[in-house]
Amino acid sequence: MILSALILIPFIGGFLCWVGEKLGLGVPRWIALISMAAVLGLGCQLWMQGDYSLANATVGTAPHWQLEERYTWIPHLGVSIHLALDGLSLLMVMLTGLLGIMAIGCSWTEIQRHVGFFHLNLLWSLGGVIGVFISLDMFLFFFFWEMMLVPVYFLIALWGHAGSDGKSRIYAANKFFIFTQAGGLIMLVGILALVLVNYQATGVLSFDYDALLGAHQYMSPNLEMALMLTFFVAFAVKLPIVPVHSWLPDAHAQAPTAGSVDLAGILLKTAAYGLLRFGLPFFPNASAEFTPIAMWLGIFGVFYGAFLAFAQTDIKRLIAYTSISHMGFVLIGIYSGNLLTLQGLVIQMLAHGICAGGLFILSGQLYERIHTRDLREMGGLWGRFSYLPALLMVFAAALLGIPGTANFIGEFLILLGAFKVVPLITIIATASLILAGVYSLIMIHRALFGQAKSDEKLPDLSGRELALVVSLVGILVFLGLYPQPVLNVSQASMARIEQIYAPKAITVPAVINTPAPTLAP
Repeated sequence: MILSALILIPFIGGFLCWVGEKLGLGVPRWIALISMAAVLGLGCQLWMQGDYSLANATVGTAPHWQLEERYTWIPHLGVSIHLALDGLSLLMVMLTGLLGIMAIGCSWTEIQRHVGFFHLNLLWSLGGVIGVFISLDMFLFFFFWEMMLVPVYFLIALWGHAGSDGKSRIYAANKFFIFTQAGGLIMLVGILALVLVNYQATGVLSFDYDALLGAHQYMSPNLEMALMLTFFVAFAVKLPIVPVHSWLPDAHAQAPTAGSVDLAGILLKTAAYGLLRFGLPFFPNASAEFTPIAMWLGIFGVFYGAFLAFAQTDIKRLIAYTSISHMGFVLIGIYSGNLLTLQGLVIQMLAHGICAGGLFILSGQLYERIHTRDLREMGGLWGRFSYLPALLMVFAAALLGIPGTANFIGEFLILLGAFKVVPLITIIATASLILAGVYSLIMIHRALFGQAKSDEKLPDLSGRELALVVSLVGILVFLGLYPQPVLNVSQASMARIEQIYAPKAITVPAVINTPAPTLAP
């Protein structure tokens, strides 16, 4: 029942927030905080009790789940409530719980209208994300994939940027919904086609992950490529990958702080998770053939996001474009297909979620005090705060991958593993790290240094705000200095993906045959 509880807690907590608003504005906040703390606590319990060692990956390509639940739902259509958890799912669930707490904490005083309904939408979006991470029935997975979009739409449309008119918020919310909904409907076509192909070959109508895992052997190469592309398009929109990325900067610019933390820290990771869990295992041959295109899309996204970040004057839009750049690294890591790169990818996903979440929290706290997000209207803030500038510099340093932070570990492992597969692409991607340093320094220089607009001291971070960002800094540094616990947990899951995908990888220079370094404890 633990897996069911991981999903039900945010949904029940969100409903209680809605009805609890009648008792006072503080009630929904505490209910939401307790709910996500319970999710994080259950994640920690599963971490302590599970065995995520590499031994679990030696049973072949068949998944080995630490915990599994299955309930009858629509048996005539082969649909069931099938939930399961392995190391990859666990880490994503814990990231959701952690950033869920941060999103609630950073909106404690920011949200004053319809507080109960706000927390209902926030928790239901988080519950939908958790459902995506642990669902193994494709009908159930699609249900959660689409369901989590609706609360995020309301977060943007109803509690968006206070300095903009209502039309801008509605435009951003509509754009987000249309892009992601269109991608989801394309994936639905792929899911239904995959189920029908499997049914025609086996006579069993099922949406279950285990049943569909070998369906690619019944397909022609062209059909496998077509179905793979339906999944890839849906995940590319959510990741996002250029050219289906334009919803992200608008959504971040208009979203409340909690919405931005949710979007950048968690929702983008559902796409990377989907590629790892479904895209590569369901269509290994087509994915291998598509690898060069996917990697060059990743390279283009790395540079495109970085160059667009240079031109931004809105600090939230700047951070949004850096997310597009970093997701290019994630795409390269996914399609490299060896254990070293895949484990670096897990670290990078966690690091980006924490780092981007921290930057959006700080930008929200900055806006509450100076009432602008325009970098041209800032300058000289270093002398007007005690703690905020230093913390902003720490997150900016993490963003560009300074050694000692989790971002450095993730990028280093991705590039080290990818070099054995695609040396040219890896060299180009490594060169792009210079751009990360440039846009991070541009943000710091424009916001903290230069000519001050005023010498008046500004209210510094409260104890609650300081606790939020310092805890995120602590996690980034801990993972940067000692990433082994996360590598141990993800090892078996990533090894299975390597077993499915790596043997079918494209032919590259002989260096790929050199054994990759292991990451055993």
